[in-house]
Amino acid sequence: MSMKTRTVKVGPVMMGGGWPVSIQTMWKSPLAAFSGPGDPSLLAAADEIRRLAALGCDVLRFAVPDETGADSLGALAAASPIPLVADIHFDWRLALRCMDYPIAKIRVNPGNIGARWKVAEVVAKAKDKGVSLRIGVNAGSLPEDLRGMEDRAAACVAAAEREVAAFEELGFQDVVVSMKMNEPGEVERANRLFAAKYDYPLHLGVTEAGPLIAGIARNTAALVPLLKDGIGATIRVSLSDSMESEVIAGREIVACAGIKKAGVRIVSCPRCGRDSFDTHAFLARWSGRLYALKDTLEVAIMGCVVNGPGEARHADIGITGAGDFVLIFIKGEIARRAPLEEADKAFAEELDRLLG
Repeated sequence: MSMKTRTVKVGPVMMGGGWPVSIQTMWKSPLAAFSGPGDPSLLAAADEIRRLAALGCDVLRFAVPDETGADSLGALAAASPIPLVADIHFDWRLALRCMDYPIAKIRVNPGNIGARWKVAEVVAKAKDKGVSLRIGVNAGSLPEDLRGMEDRAAACVAAAEREVAAFEELGFQDVVVSMKMNEPGEVERANRLFAAKYDYPLHLGVTEAGPLIAGIARNTAALVPLLKDGIGATIRVSLSDSMESEVIAGREIVACAGIKKAGVRIVSCPRCGRDSFDTHAFLARWSGRLYALKDTLEVAIMGCVVNGPGEARHADIGITGAGDFVLIFIKGEIARRAPLEEADKAFAEELDRLLG
């Protein structure tokens, strides 16, 4: 759970105030113009959002570079099962346009949104429409007078403080704050400094974190210590990889912080010379279906009898290689033996039986 902060409503998702930490990702491609509610591209995008939601995505953010993007996001928001967020840079009018639609939150960057009167217009409309705002500070786009500070964490906090003060002067407090840098230690320090002074919910993440392995490592290093100390209301694991990977990585990071969420936890062996069962291929076929289950379940996928039931005895269900056969075990006890070519069928049947 998060530290005691104020609660900010993002559609049906509550951030802060002791609500569960939510997981976000960001849409990876531009939105085309949609011709109407039945547009095949819109329906396909809505289907993809449903798949992300099934994996555990709570909130989805989109870049809005122009008015076409704002209108397309507005149309998609009406069909989305989870709240959508507009990410606005440079042109405050795009934020105003997005609030004509059921878009749940607007992210603005104080380093590039422009004059105070523009911010005031955005705040006024957000207040009128009941839309929350995120102050998104990035180390790469700080206000000019803060760019030369040697302490980038302190510079990001200073930028966030200015915007918080400006919003408070305008009587607006439905705000989530993020301070993102590429260095995990700087991310951790900035968020600790801010959390010690303010009760606004924090959106955590490492910006430009890198490819899959490096990105997960850097996000884990920054986010787990913060989440363990109750700092953070929502997270986005930024990766040069798929949205699905970001969502699953987010789930695992939250779990590593000791925050329990419903869903599947997969344990699997890395493979070695003893392997008689291609765990990598099996995982590729099954991970999407497993992560989409709503049941709280631990699944073990092991390569041989050495690392089979013995090392994964706490799993609810598992499968392991055994020569030309696979063994399927329930709660550490062997429940079934099947030929390798029937592994998927046998596992599916035992999983369905377990889930009732």
